[in-house]
Amino acid sequence: MARRLISSGSSFERDFGYSRAVVDGEWVFVSGTTGFDYARMAISADPVEQAEQCFRNIEAALAEAGSSLADAVRVRVFVDSVATFDQVKGEVIGRRLRDIRPANTTVIAGFVDPRILIEIEVTAKRRG
Repeated sequence: MARRLISSGSSFERDFGYSRAVVDGEWVFVSGTTGFDYARMAISADPVEQAEQCFRNIEAALAEAGSSLADAVRVRVFVDSVATFDQVKGEVIGRRLRDIRPANTTVIAGFVDPRILIEIEVTAKRRG
């Protein structure tokens, strides 16, 4: 199978030269995904809502790639602070990943846009 690029339509992808996701063989690599709602062209100030939107954006890319969150094998979570992590760890991340239990790395990081509080990256297998 040839490499296939998936785009959300975000201008960031074009401007910064990346894809929302890349399908390569049996693997799907989803780029770091923020809580930006592309339909409304807005981002919530609430970390829980940002985390939920991250997962909605990721699930859309995975579905287009022929995969799902249930197929995730690795998740990387970037948060702006321990306070944000404390708000999203169980309520969103734990709830969404509890039954899947992918490998997970969580990092406190700064973001290029101060409105961004969380970013999530996923690697998943494609369904056969």
